[in-house]
Amino acid sequence: MKVLLVNGSPHANGCTYTALQEAAQVLEAEGLQWEIFQLGNKPLQDCIGCGGCSGGKNRCVFDNDPVNSLIQAAEQADGFIFGCPVYYAHPSARLLAALDRAFYAGGASFTRKPGFALVSARRAGTTASLDAIWKHFTINQMPLVSSTYWPMVHGNRPEEVLQDLEGLQVVRNGARNLAWLLKCIQAGKEQGILPAEAENRARTNFIR
Repeated sequence: MKVLLVNGSPHANGCTYTALQEAAQVLEAEGLQWEIFQLGNKPLQDCIGCGGCSGGKNRCVFDNDPVNSLIQAAEQADGFIFGCPVYYAHPSARLLAALDRAFYAGGASFTRKPGFALVSARRAGTTASLDAIWKHFTINQMPLVSSTYWPMVHGNRPEEVLQDLEGLQVVRNGARNLAWLLKCIQAGKEQGILPAEAENRARTNFIR
């Protein structure tokens, strides 16, 4: 089983990466494979609602940034950890743009696979940021992995994050819960317990 850790920070080795590495150590100890996917610091197109990804193509029409690579990596993963810095009390626009496009164009690569999210902040805006990320999970039938507190770390620099003992503990506990859930899902599959099938989608317009 493999977990994809998505770093939504433009800083490859910053505070968010430090928290993701803490989770990665737990996953490795639990016998799971893991890979960090860096969104990087190059320009990243946001979703323009063009509909070009419809029809089961499993890729976005924009092919000049990492989003299609993220969809391909997600297809090979069994679970996810999304890490993100907090900017102005919300997740980075980089991560949100990537998630919007990846879930529209390649939602099937994420469906019914457990997701854990963590955020990094100097001080505030963390719970609002987590909520924005979690919404991508809950609209796509992904089991949302919880922990012993809201998964956040604090600090301006990686060395300050390493001093946030409680925050890192919450990250580790969440990673353990993710590993446990993945093993439960695998055990269920071996017993013939398959994911529930969703009903055909009904869409209601409230403005008539």
